[in-house]
Amino acid sequence: MLTALCSPQLPSAGKPPDDPTSGEPPQTHPKKNRLGVAIAAVAGGAVAVVGAPMVLGAAGFTGAGIAAGSVAAKMMSAAAIMNGGGVAAGSLVATLQSAGAAGLSMSSNVILGSVGSALGGWLWREKKPSHEPTTEEDDGDDRDGAGSPQDPGAVVPR
Repeated sequence: MLTALCSPQLPSAGKPPDDPTSGEPPQTHPKKNRLGVAIAAVAGGAVAVVGAPMVLGAAGFTGAGIAAGSVAAKMMSAAAIMNGGGVAAGSLVATLQSAGAAGLSMSSNVILGSVGSALGGWLWREKKPSHEPTTEEDDGDDRDGAGSPQDPGAVVPR
């Protein structure tokens, strides 16, 4: 960035701004970025809605009950020990088992889809340019032998 500010720039001589030889950074077309964000949002919502039942089944919360030796079985055992021998109604284990056995409700699917869409769109959004310092900044590395203002008594190896 500093060299770009100090070096003389020749006029672009009628070259379009997206031309890599013009000296100007290429511009992203806003409609293309919006389309990408929309596609990522739809994909994120679909993955969340379809993936949640798969994750529940993989964890051991199945339609036939809790699978033996699974993460769900370990969770159920821990919940039963904490509650004196039974799993409390409305607990996390009971709720996940209900979702694994009967599927997710419409409202749960809407919430999952919304969160997945928001996450997908957020991950695809256009990234802002990184900070490029125009002056030399102290990176905290004192191996060059200069003392640090934070630690004036630092011992510098020779």
